[in-house]
Amino acid sequence: MDKTVSKGAKPKKHAVADREHCAACGACEAVCPRGAIVVWKGSFSVVDDDLCVGCGRCSAECPASAISIEVRA
Repeated sequence: MDKTVSKGAKPKKHAVADREHCAACGACEAVCPRGAIVVWKGSFSVVDDDLCVGCGRCSAECPASAISIEVRA
């Protein structure tokens, strides 16, 4: 039995930014409590998977609906 996941544990999630739909407005960057999202060279948002905890604040704030919260693979 795999001891790294306890019974009833919630799946780990993270934010995924759609570069094609991102407006590069910085709203996601402003609300991220972990500093996991940055707007790359004024073009699109990039998520640092090592910092992201999948809280969903960025997705809720994004006016372009360019960020989704997904279960980590």
